[in-house]
Amino acid sequence: RLMRDHPRISQALYWNELVNMSVQREWTVDLGQRSAYERLAHLFCELYVRLFTVELTSGHSFDFPLTQTDLADAMGLTTVHVNRMLRQLREDGLIEFDRKRLDILDLDRLKQVGMFNAKYLHLDREGRHLDAND
Repeated sequence: RLMRDHPRISQALYWNELVNMSVQREWTVDLGQRSAYERLAHLFCELYVRLFTVELTSGHSFDFPLTQTDLADAMGLTTVHVNRMLRQLREDGLIEFDRKRLDILDLDRLKQVGMFNAKYLHLDREGRHLDAND
């Protein structure tokens, strides 16, 4: 009844579900097609873009309270392998960690390494057609 009586709420819920499915597809590709190095690069790009959108970045830097164990769990990797890949990303001049902050040193290269294209996040038009002022 809510969705029938309030089509804008229905549209917002539908849009949210479509975006969630798009993100899920990207993560499935991530696990099945990308190397650990590429997965981490992709994750850092996604986090950066999402946080940038809500103005929680400073330059190419943002708070990053996750541990290597958290990353390993999220990426389907061992903690040892995450440690190796983080070291490689640092050695390649792509990222740097400093006091629970992640600094992306070369965003364009990191996007290239992670095969990152932000279109699946639909941030360029999210909710615009649901604007209450329309």
